[in-house]
Amino acid sequence: MKVEVKSKKGLRTILSVIVDKKNINTRIDERLKELQKEVALKGFRPGKVPPAVIKNQFGKSIYGEVVDKILRETSMKAIDEKKLKIAGQPKIDLKQFGEGKDLNYELQIDCLPNVTLKSFNKFKATSFKLRVEDRIIEKKLKEIANQNKKFEDKSSKDKATNGDQVIFDYSATIDGNKFDGSEGKGVQLELGKDLFLKGFDNQLIGVKKDDLKILDATLPENHPKKELANKKTKFECKILNVKKPIPVMIDDEFAKLMGAKDIKDLKSLIEKQISSQYYQSLNSITKKEILDQIEKNHQVDLPQNLIDQEILIMTQNLKPEEKEKHKSNNEKLAKSRIKLGLLLNEYGEKNNLKVSDEDVRSEIQKQIRGMPGQEKMILEYYQKNPSASQSLKGSLYEEKIIDLIKSKINLSVKEISISEAEKIISEFNKPNIDPEKSKTTSTIKGKKKQKKLVKSNQ
Repeated sequence: MKVEVKSKKGLRTILSVIVDKKNINTRIDERLKELQKEVALKGFRPGKVPPAVIKNQFGKSIYGEVVDKILRETSMKAIDEKKLKIAGQPKIDLKQFGEGKDLNYELQIDCLPNVTLKSFNKFKATSFKLRVEDRIIEKKLKEIANQNKKFEDKSSKDKATNGDQVIFDYSATIDGNKFDGSEGKGVQLELGKDLFLKGFDNQLIGVKKDDLKILDATLPENHPKKELANKKTKFECKILNVKKPIPVMIDDEFAKLMGAKDIKDLKSLIEKQISSQYYQSLNSITKKEILDQIEKNHQVDLPQNLIDQEILIMTQNLKPEEKEKHKSNNEKLAKSRIKLGLLLNEYGEKNNLKVSDEDVRSEIQKQIRGMPGQEKMILEYYQKNPSASQSLKGSLYEEKIIDLIKSKINLSVKEISISEAEKIISEFNKPNIDPEKSKTTSTIKGKKKQKKLVKSNQ
């Protein structure tokens, strides 16, 4: 194989590759011997078909198969030989081919740029620490207690009031006629929550055990059966029981029922849960502050094919008119993503950062712990979608890079209340303020493989 650099302009290199016809003929002969064991032709015993006969009958397809394999192998060898770091898939332009001829082709390669990183020491960013006030924890405790309250029977003479639980059977009609789903047994309603039908709870206030109550209600507009939507309906309800709520003591025993060691531990768990709800958004704001400085302080030549690929991914679900309308912004965002990806990956490689299979497994287990009862679904998702695991690996890789950068820059910690956090997040998420808030980064890794970091900055 002979490889020469035919031209080099910017990040685009064109290689000329020539594969000697003798090498091709040898590969064809080897393939014919392999096929001799497999081909069955009339008039010949299995495994005894002469190679010349096989070649005469299947020559063109065999030649195409062999050349296709040679192209894949030699193109990678040519890239390695010239020590090129490719960006995306190279293009092959056949110049000469055919039986009895040398294989001559050109390889058009878009290369990754040389990235020179500047020191991050002068960069500044703010990290947020959430302060969860006691009153918010107490409020959440009461909500939990309210969700887990129990009820006890009222006297048969006592009427139902707001907050009581009414248990009843019902039979419903529309214009005097029954319909599918018009009967219910042992329905339990906590009055005041209005979870059954709008206005239904209010009509049950004042009922007693063994009462028969006729109620009027309107079926919802989003009823599963369209013909029943918004229909006025009469409900004949037989009241089976009326119960009153038992006050819940928020103490160590209650905390244990909720899976905590004691009330102090339960409050701590609630505080962590509330903080975690804001962590991702606040962390994204810090991350964007860092990424903006990295992008602003570096100049990088970008391969056009990667920009085109990124735009294609970004706009694949858009209508043609939407693509055209936002063409300029899409290109700007694509360039930003590619640039940041190259810079972050360079930083990751220089610091020998890696994501192990154990890191991925640990993250999957973390997701499982955060979604109790859905363990099987999460595991099956990653098992059946290798691309999801690869995407997760990319996110973890980016996270490691950002964490390392945070340790090197001037990172100040600002303690904020929940109301302050909500205001900061709201400002950050305001539309039409900064189109790059939806920025993601694409990282190119290795000489031949492209690796995308798909974690959003929001």
